[in-house]
Amino acid sequence: MTLKQQKLDITDRVTGKLLNGEIQLFAEGESIGRIKLPDGIQMELNHHYESEQNKIYQHVSVPEQSEPRYTDCDEGGWC
Repeated sequence: MTLKQQKLDITDRVTGKLLNGEIQLFAEGESIGRIKLPDGIQMELNHHYESEQNKIYQHVSVPEQSEPRYTDCDEGGWC
């Protein structure tokens, strides 16, 4: 049996991760390449997100301190 080479469009399955000034490309968990980003590139992120030094951060609201909870267990945590 002879196998024939064929091109398969996998564009919708490719994902990227930002790492060290480039975008690492993956398909089904396998590294398939990279996109080198030029120095000084500016990212446009949605509200609540920002980039700083090749990292992406999400702004979230978290409680300042844990809220006390009622429990009928002893102080050691045993119920």
